[in-house]
Amino acid sequence: MAALLSAGPAWAVRPDEILSDPALEARARALSHELRCMVCQNQSIDDSDASLARDLRILVRERLQAGDSDRQVLDFLTARYGDFVLLNPRFTPHTMLLWIVPAAALLGGALVLFALARRQRRSVPQAAGASQPLTPAEQARLSQLQQTSRK
Repeated sequence: MAALLSAGPAWAVRPDEILSDPALEARARALSHELRCMVCQNQSIDDSDASLARDLRILVRERLQAGDSDRQVLDFLTARYGDFVLLNPRFTPHTMLLWIVPAAALLGGALVLFALARRQRRSVPQAAGASQPLTPAEQARLSQLQQTSRK
């Protein structure tokens, strides 16, 4: 168990993929963290061992060696695979719901909690103020009930 816990993370990038230029390799690794593995869908291509992820890592490195900027590489891959290839989708009309719905749900939940807390705060003082003196009719009825319960 200790050996498993002390083992470092297993990187999916193979030595034959690594670029000789450290600056280009750093850019490739940064881009690989932004791209989703289309097979695993939960991992970046930098973390995935799938063959498609390997192909995408190689493609990213080829595009960088050809002189593409980071934006050009991302644009090329989204044109080819769609916005789904991005782990963090861009804010566009097509992805607007992905960004707005969670914020709206949080805001709606906060408003509901605020309304419930406000309603409860209003009802507590009314219940505490309900201890008013009994009317003569209520007093007579209470006396009658007490006498019948003693018998």
